[in-house]
Amino acid sequence: MVVLEEVKKHYGRLKLYIDGEWVESESTDVHPVMNPAKDEVIAEVPFATKEEVERAIEAAKEAFEKWRELPMPSRIQYLFKLKNVLEEHAEEISRITTQNHGKIIDESRGETRRLIENVEAACAVAYSLSKGEHMDQIAAGIDETLIREPLGVFGIIGPFNFPALVPFWFMPYAIVLGCTVVIKPSEITPVPMHWTMKVMEKVGLPPGVVNVVHGSKDVAETLITHPDVKGVTFVGSTRVGRHVYKLAAEHGKRAIVQAGAKNFIVVMPDANLEKAIPTLMSSFFGNTGQRCLSGANLVAVGDIYEPLKKKFVEAASRLKLGYGLDESVNMGPVVTKRAKERIIGYIEKGIEEGAKLILDGRNVKVEEYPNGYFLGPSVFDDVTPDMTIAKEEIFGPVACILRAENLDEAIEMINKSNYGNEACIFTSSGKWAREFRRRVQAGNIGINIGIAAPMAFFPFAGMKDSFFGVLHGQIDCVDFFTDKKVVVTRWW
Repeated sequence: MVVLEEVKKHYGRLKLYIDGEWVESESTDVHPVMNPAKDEVIAEVPFATKEEVERAIEAAKEAFEKWRELPMPSRIQYLFKLKNVLEEHAEEISRITTQNHGKIIDESRGETRRLIENVEAACAVAYSLSKGEHMDQIAAGIDETLIREPLGVFGIIGPFNFPALVPFWFMPYAIVLGCTVVIKPSEITPVPMHWTMKVMEKVGLPPGVVNVVHGSKDVAETLITHPDVKGVTFVGSTRVGRHVYKLAAEHGKRAIVQAGAKNFIVVMPDANLEKAIPTLMSSFFGNTGQRCLSGANLVAVGDIYEPLKKKFVEAASRLKLGYGLDESVNMGPVVTKRAKERIIGYIEKGIEEGAKLILDGRNVKVEEYPNGYFLGPSVFDDVTPDMTIAKEEIFGPVACILRAENLDEAIEMINKSNYGNEACIFTSSGKWAREFRRRVQAGNIGINIGIAAPMAFFPFAGMKDSFFGVLHGQIDCVDFFTDKKVVVTRWW
């Protein structure tokens, strides 16, 4: 299969997008942006100065005063245009995502599709959920109405693993409801959002409604603490997420924080392995294991253990690694050299703690791309719940096989975890499935599903250390970007 050419070989020094214009950053703090499959620089990203971030916030604040006055149907028209231009440019956004992140092209296409679905859901939200509620005659001659009003400027802090999608968990809902935003993409994978913003220019949004600044911790903290920012959204690790949530609270800000995970996939003795195994491959090794819904701990219940282990390892060993723009590839590289080293460190820790490495992906070679950050699937057997590799988020293509005597023991394992992002079960029993989904402490539940990814019109759930806050990403954020005003009326 011939590898497709990228949209560009190099994107130059990325600019900031402030008040409807592309701005050359004055920052001298500039970092390379890599293609992880080739170990090649594809862009340079300047970390914006504090003054530049403040300019973006000021632009959003000024835009808010006019944007909130625009009638709702007019704001919706912008989203209709946004959907159309994203559809038109979906393939190039997907290819750029693969180029910068490393995921295979089908996964990038899926990310872009979910991105567009959030724009569609935001259109529906505006019609169905943002309208007020009215009750006549709550007392003699008195009526009562509930009105939702937009709050103002919000910061959106994006992750590296879904660089185009995650800002769209929030941005379309914010702007259709009358708010304005400043987006900070991941400094590791800033090109997809940069390119998506170029596509969005065709929509003709008023200057300042959507702004993009680049940077790392300092830029994020400026967004969180600035007095004109009403709240922030964050998707990333639990360690950073806890800091974001605490800092936001200290400054009286709203925050949605979707954090880390350690997901358990339970396979019952009656599971259909022929159908389950391909799904398990996607769960554990899709996106090279770099997603918060990736399978991590594979729990074999009862006598399914041996056949499951055999088929799982055989399937994992057949996955083809390579550059994700090659349509025949099953798994791309991890995102950075540092990520590769960290994942290898976890593999070595697993061996040190006594787990048995039955499939070793550390020394895999991809001849066409010898400098890429490739790791093959790694599978551990003889893993116990107290081991580091069973407890901590590895965020890479590493699977741990654990044994459970029955469903009760499997559920106990899951509920002892500090995380609660996703839990899945493979079974032919409705009774077991129902018991699992009722008793398991996790926000996203899969039944014969390996990646329980909610559609845009459902919240992206999470529990325990996988989530901080009250409202979740996607549809839940309607309440996040608005406040409720209750008007009690009597006319004499």
